[in-house]
Amino acid sequence: MRGFSTVALALSACCAVWSAHAELPNVAKPVPNQAALDYGLKATKLAGGWYVIAGANDDFSQANGCNIINTGFYVDDAGVYVINTGISRLYGEQQRALIDSIAKGKSIRQVIALNLHPDYFLGNQAYPKEALAATKLTLQGIKAEAALYETNLYRLCGDWMKGTESAHPLQTIAPGNLKNMGGKSLEAVELKGHTDSDLVLFDPDSKVMWAGGLVFYKRIVTTPHAKLKPWIESLKKLQAMKPKVVVPSHGPVSWGSEAIDQTLDYLSWLDKRLENAAAMGEEMNDVMKKGAPERFRNFAAYPAEFYRNVTNLYPLYEKEALGGF
Repeated sequence: MRGFSTVALALSACCAVWSAHAELPNVAKPVPNQAALDYGLKATKLAGGWYVIAGANDDFSQANGCNIINTGFYVDDAGVYVINTGISRLYGEQQRALIDSIAKGKSIRQVIALNLHPDYFLGNQAYPKEALAATKLTLQGIKAEAALYETNLYRLCGDWMKGTESAHPLQTIAPGNLKNMGGKSLEAVELKGHTDSDLVLFDPDSKVMWAGGLVFYKRIVTTPHAKLKPWIESLKKLQAMKPKVVVPSHGPVSWGSEAIDQTLDYLSWLDKRLENAAAMGEEMNDVMKKGAPERFRNFAAYPAEFYRNVTNLYPLYEKEALGGF
């Protein structure tokens, strides 16, 4: 326990005081209208011709239309390239209408889902099937889990989900350079930890990074498919890329590596906390009751998402503490 305290204090000293200016200013927030089923989507231009469509930094609710993801797009003379299509058919349609108003009707060339979670791809119905793309592992995951996502989200999100059916990607993205993305040559890096395939897109010219589900900013992470140690290693690789702007899938857009650093701080703490709790034979409810350090308690979705983190992950740590039994 003493070793754990030392680690926690060291992390707190280096990471607890986060800059008040790290969040990118003037990113337009959505203004949902539940009665009209209008997501109120707004696009904000970033560096290098990129646009972000911000989601709410919150948990799923009918009040926000279950829209808690940042999506985005890039426009050039060749057409439009879309990153993530949101939580529903309705989101995808409203996202596309917004994109068309900016791109002036240019054709949709590629639509990329960064991982297998539902708000990355359930808006795919609004786009041409031949443009839909994901990594091989993400495509496998979508095919395996899409029906369950639809059922659960209809219960949770209500009328926002009307008419939503999964449209599976047809293109397979391999790691490396995406040289067919109009005039850009992007780095497509396939990492893991949040899921088994976490695709990150990095524009080396503008240094804008689409970090996908590996990065959460000012929000507790989600962990239904997570493995913390690989996730921690993936974040260290993102730090080494030295981005200027990071677009996390959940939480505000940020300058530099602030959002990466913050996610790494939380996951490093959580990994050690669960490891030490299992070694001491703590019950799951005790871990939940003690909660997280103060520096994490103002994050969106705390404590509910923290409780889900413990529920999802702690049994594996208990099993390891018992020698795999």
